[in-house]
Amino acid sequence: MRRAKRTLARRVNADLRLQFGDERLTTFAGLELLGRHLRWLGFNRQLREAFRVVAPRGDYPALGVVRLLLAMLWLGARRLRHVRFVARDPMVLRFSGLRVLPEERTLSRWLGRFTGRSLQALAAINTDLVLNGVRRLKLRALTLDIDGTVVSTGMQVLWALRGFNPHHRKVPSYYPILAHLAETGQVLSVKNRPGNVHDGRCGVTFLREVIRLLRARLGRRFPLRFRMDGAFFQREVLQTLLRARVDFAIKVPMHPWLDLKSRIQMRMRWVRVAEGVSAFETVLPVPPWGLRLRVVCYRKWVFHPTAKNYQLDLFSPDDGTFEYSAVATNMGLSPSKLWLFMAGRGAQEKTLAELKSGLAFDTVPTRRYAANSAWQWLSVLAHNLHRDFQLSRRDVQRRRSPKSTYLFPLESILTSRFEWLNVAGRLLRLAEGLTLRLPKSPALENRYRSWLQAA
Repeated sequence: MRRAKRTLARRVNADLRLQFGDERLTTFAGLELLGRHLRWLGFNRQLREAFRVVAPRGDYPALGVVRLLLAMLWLGARRLRHVRFVARDPMVLRFSGLRVLPEERTLSRWLGRFTGRSLQALAAINTDLVLNGVRRLKLRALTLDIDGTVVSTGMQVLWALRGFNPHHRKVPSYYPILAHLAETGQVLSVKNRPGNVHDGRCGVTFLREVIRLLRARLGRRFPLRFRMDGAFFQREVLQTLLRARVDFAIKVPMHPWLDLKSRIQMRMRWVRVAEGVSAFETVLPVPPWGLRLRVVCYRKWVFHPTAKNYQLDLFSPDDGTFEYSAVATNMGLSPSKLWLFMAGRGAQEKTLAELKSGLAFDTVPTRRYAANSAWQWLSVLAHNLHRDFQLSRRDVQRRRSPKSTYLFPLESILTSRFEWLNVAGRLLRLAEGLTLRLPKSPALENRYRSWLQAA
């Protein structure tokens, strides 16, 4: 109904007086929902078993510190010093299971005590989480996107070197490589590396580890599909994929010795695969590698010459302006479906962006390599738990698409913080027991009830 205009505005004539008291108020009521999900997963038991022998030494229990760091990442903390601002929050204390939160120096020293074995324990927890979700969803095939991303560091950070940093070439950096699971939007594995490595030449070991892990956990006949960019077009990578008998689609660089440019120039007939996109396929022999690859070449009409200068010197100047690309694959997809399949790699970029902007993956908390690697694993674990929380409560799947992306509609951590995670509340001791009282808001109440009923 319409309201009178005089009832819509109010006068504010003075500033409020500020008082600070020891109230049982929280700013992060949504931690209760995530805490229930961790209990449903049996997360405490898994963490105790994984860290039974290799837990970093310290006065604080490893379980409490890990849960505290996960809570900080979910709530938006980007620095270890941000623990000061949640030290008295009752929901953070309850979620972490600690009476007193450690200070930032304690957290830094605890992360610095990580070793290779304790990093493997974190990796095992993450693997169990992701693959248990795969079994729960009854997926019949997995699509993995392998790619690296740059994390700029300071000048004194150990094992950070100058290298493939496109925006800050003289700044030392890490160059972690990730295996992204397209169907669930989760990260199966991550490996921190110095910034001067090359994806294709230094990613073979990581690729073999991922394949070996999935074969051991899901069986040798479980279908696996890999998508990679042109940096992975290397002999060792292709031989590893062919030897493992997995499907793959890899962008092919326009190297002169591959002679792709002359094939494109000589091509007269192109088949339309999408709006403004045409293609043809060919068998490309690579004598130095002893391989014959099925390659599909694409051209996309653009309105103007691009900064990357993909325009080739064609015979006719009236052909327009095109961006050219090529994909090597052993899959039986048609050129149109292969184009959509490779376009699905864009979902990986969204996940990487969320990891960096929403979960502090690009933060370097200490100067130690092991501590920074542990921070990356904790960021990945926080992301995967947030996605698993949604996947366990979603019952409506998206329409299957040749792009092979998320099976369910998923919200980002930034949306979760605004809608239900960073919500004010009050802890009360009533006759019924300890109660969390939330503001009276229909939208908030509907969201909480929907999550609780779907559990």
